Parts: sequence; structure tokens; C-alpha cells
Amino acid sequence: MLETIRKKLLSLLALSVLLPTTALLAQPPAQDAVTLVDVRKIWDRAPHNAFTDLIRFQDRWYCVFREGDGHVSPHGRIRVIESADGKSWQSAALIERPGADLRDAKITVTPDGQLMLSGAAALPASATHRHQSLSWFSDDGRDWSEGFPVGDPDVWLWRVTWHGPRAYGIGYGTADSRGTLRLYQSEDGKSFQPLVADLRKNSFGNESSILFRKDDTAECLLRRDGAENSALLGTSKPPYREWNWRDLGVRVGGPHLIEIPDGRVLAAVRLYDGGARTSLCWLDTARATLTECLELPSGGDTSYAGLVWHDDHLWVSYYSGHEADASHATTSIYLAKVKVPLSDK
Repeated sequence: MLETIRKKLLSLLALSVLLPTTALLAQPPAQDAVTLVDVRKIWDRAPHNAFTDLIRFQDRWYCVFREGDGHVSPHGRIRVIESADGKSWQSAALIERPGADLRDAKITVTPDGQLMLSGAAALPASATHRHQSLSWFSDDGRDWSEGFPVGDPDVWLWRVTWHGPRAYGIGYGTADSRGTLRLYQSEDGKSFQPLVADLRKNSFGNESSILFRKDDTAECLLRRDGAENSALLGTSKPPYREWNWRDLGVRVGGPHLIEIPDGRVLAAVRLYDGGARTSLCWLDTARATLTECLELPSGGDTSYAGLVWHDDHLWVSYYSGHEADASHATTSIYLAKVKVPLSDK
């Protein structure tokens, strides 16, 4: 009898240990979890397709990126593709510059309703300088102006953000200007003047994204690649001449920021811990923390996202080499549709 009771007690004890584990495994994703709804490859026609940006303009999607023979190659071109539904894409334009590798295309809408494309030309060794930033303009995404040289030679103006009547962007030094970090502003997108000539000295900051909040506060996510390679969060109030910088403690690449309708901030970045990948992260600007919330299907040569909030979803363009085919494209362009439950706080 005692042996029977002992066996029953042991069985109940084992069941009590197993039940919580089983229940945990069976739980559905949390209601506030960021989830991937859909992802599709939208372009792979060049050997290397990379460095994207995304926008909605006149009820159509426009995605821009670089086409080249490799991650770095002598003849890079900027491809503009368009879509009515985000599923079927067609080429709208191809922008080239003889003898130059056009890189890091970014696309915005100017205050007067034009599309503005920005990027940088990597020039051959025979040129007087190594890099020149450029901007182009279009009324329809198909016909583009000639490129306007902007900023200073060998200071790479990486991303441009419009806020009210002005455009802002951070340029980082290349070649003999390495270590320079400069904040520019412009009223027409064709001529940029330094607003802060030495934004953060000797930080080896480079790629950046500036987000302007509803109260006009500017938040900047800045990549670093020096001895200290963790990202920085910069905060500034108008007129944006004084900045406070805090270390996020996380290494990132290809940063981009978006404020979603409930006021929270999401960042799209390349993360390096545990393998390179493109991920979405919550950016807590009060606590200066960056927390991964969704890893997108990606790997290897990847990142450089475009972000658009549309139809209650976050849409993300990015590139990745996780489906590389040695006989075809080593990297391709992807578009992800992401569900982000909004906070009611």
C-alpha cells in the first residue's frame, strides 16, 4: 500500500514539473509581439543588389538601391523600381555616372512635392578626391535631373532627412578627411552648408539616421567603427547646434529610424552578435537602449533598410545574401511587411 502511494506521489510530482514547461511551449506569441506578416524577394537582376531605401509617393511604392558586380566594384548604378501593390515591381529608372561607383541611395520627398534621390559617387584613383555626394530630383520617379554635387568632397553625406522647410544630414570623412563628422543643412536639397563642422571629434562615426520628433527634438542613431565600435544615440533641440551623445553598447550597421503612430521608435539595423543579420529593434530614447524585437530573414552581406508605415503595418526594404546563388545574384532586394501592435499608453 505504501509503495503504491509513493508511486502515485512521484507521478503527480513529475506531472507538476512537466505541466508548466508544456504550457510554456504551447503559448502563442505575446499579443504585443512584433511579427513578420510577409517577406518577398523583389529584385535580383544584378550580380550584387544592395543598400536600399523605400518610400510611398503618389500612391505608389518606390524602392531604390545600388546595382554592381560586387559589394565594392568600379561601376555601381542606382536602380529605381516602382510598384502599385508592393508585389509586382518594374524598373522606373537607372542612374549612372561614367567612371563612378554610385552608392547608398536614399529617397525622400521635398517640401514642394518632388522626389529627391541622394547618394555618393566613389571615384577612381585618378580623380582629385575619392568621394562626392550627389542629389537628383524627379516629379514622377522615372525622369531624373542631372546629379547636383552637394556637401564637401570626401565627406560622405549618408542620409538626408527633411524637417519642415530644411533638409539635414550627417556627413562623415573619407580618405584624408577620415574622422570628420559634420552636420549639414539645406533649403533646396541642391546646396548643403555645414551647420556643425565638428559634430563629434575623433569618434569614427559614419552611417546615421536622424529622426525629428513631434516636439522638434532630433534623435540620431550613429554607427561607429573605431576602437570603440558601439552605436551612439545623439539628441538635440533646435537649432541643432548642440548635441548630447550616449553609448548604446551595441554594434550596428546601416541604421535607420522611424517613429510609429503611438510615439515609440523602431530602428532597422545590421547586428553582428551571433552572426550578421538585419533586425528591427526598439530604441528607448529616454534610457538609451536598443533591444532586438524581430530578426528578418537575412544573413551574410545584409542590411541597409528603408522604412515606411502604411496601412497599419511597417514595410521594410533591405538586402541580403542568405539566398545567394553563385551562378546568379550574390545578394537580392527584399520587402517585408511587419505587424507592430500599437501601445494604448
